[in-house]
Amino acid sequence: MHDTPLIGSYNPDDVLARESGGPRTARQFLADVSSLVESLPDRPAVLNLATSRYEFLVGFSAAMLRRQVTLLPQSRAPQALRRIAADYPDSYALTDPDEAIEGIESLPIRSRGGRAPRPVEIPRVPLSQLVAIAFTSGSTGQPMPNKKTWGALTAVACATGARLGIKAGERAAVVATVPHQHMFGLEASVMLPVMHGLVMHAGRPLFPADIRSALAEVSGQRILVTTPLHLRACVTEGVRVPPVHLILSATAPLARGLAEEAERHFHTEVHEIFGFAEAGSVAERRTIDGDRWRPLDGVRLVQADRSWTVQAAYLPAPVRVPDRITVDAEGLFVIHGREADQVNVAGHRVSLGDLNQKLLAIDGVQDGVFFLPEESGELVTRLMAFVVAPGQTGEEIQRALRAHIDPVFLPRPLISVPSLPRNATGKLPRESLQELAREWLARQDHGA
Repeated sequence: MHDTPLIGSYNPDDVLARESGGPRTARQFLADVSSLVESLPDRPAVLNLATSRYEFLVGFSAAMLRRQVTLLPQSRAPQALRRIAADYPDSYALTDPDEAIEGIESLPIRSRGGRAPRPVEIPRVPLSQLVAIAFTSGSTGQPMPNKKTWGALTAVACATGARLGIKAGERAAVVATVPHQHMFGLEASVMLPVMHGLVMHAGRPLFPADIRSALAEVSGQRILVTTPLHLRACVTEGVRVPPVHLILSATAPLARGLAEEAERHFHTEVHEIFGFAEAGSVAERRTIDGDRWRPLDGVRLVQADRSWTVQAAYLPAPVRVPDRITVDAEGLFVIHGREADQVNVAGHRVSLGDLNQKLLAIDGVQDGVFFLPEESGELVTRLMAFVVAPGQTGEEIQRALRAHIDPVFLPRPLISVPSLPRNATGKLPRESLQELAREWLARQDHGA
């Protein structure tokens, strides 16, 4: 097999997506794609900035049929978009109708709505075709491009669906809080539903009340694709939602305690996906079952020197796993944190990710992060931490931490903030934390 259909097993009048303006059938989707294909300029690459998940899919599909590569920016900040456009000088942008990106040629996506006049044949896309370039989030350094073929995207969608027991005939609906320009968002909120004949909710709810409303807008079995940050907000606020068949979380480690709370709160199972932009989704686990991850079908972990690589038929070459892991005889593995997260304080080594988990497990802590700034003279010699914990004092949090971590890793200082500068996927880019630390240190110097 050298190609596969653009979408999975839909009848022409099956609902493919739930837009704010009403349902979009498979027939309508194919007609919208066909119409847009004729309007696209003859360029090799496109920045797809559509806010609607459905409009994004229309643009993504039309670009594929024109053999154009879709660029997936890690940020919608104008500076980040202009940097990508400069690296791909023949590119243009697909945008919402009322949006224009300064300095970048922009074309608005306008789906027609209404009933398509006739069935449209489902196009097929070569598995080897390069269809997207995803960029790293920037949390560990300079964003780097990662090329994705149609074969890679479809293989991950099929393997994820098979692992989660998703059946096309059940017509489940997928609601997602993650952006579709993010790698996990593309795989789980776009490719997963359309490859399995499911209903894709086109919106992107952010707050607990929005999530409740989005889930209420779809019927049948509901799958929530989200992040630990959104799960914590829903549990903390106690928002009640319609029945959820399954929750799928990624982009950051999910604490087992939070997963247990979420399962009780939503009356469902919470599963996690482990992956990274270079390889895409790699493994899955039900969080409350333990620390071990099971690779998706078709994925192998192979030891190379002192590290491990991911190998799969759809990857052109082995991809190094950025985390420290141990793999057992059955091929299951445990994650011990990213190499970049390892810090050395007074001769003691620790994972910042592990410290963050212990901080987030404290009652009353809504969000928090440990940080080791770059040293400047003798201004900073220890870990610091930022915490969102209304009603909790720093002394109370320090006392709770002291019971679980080595005293050398206690944060000095521990700084209460109203919120943390998380990006659209809930991650904390290092440059944002550096700026937060600089602002605090500047205030201290000014006060002194």
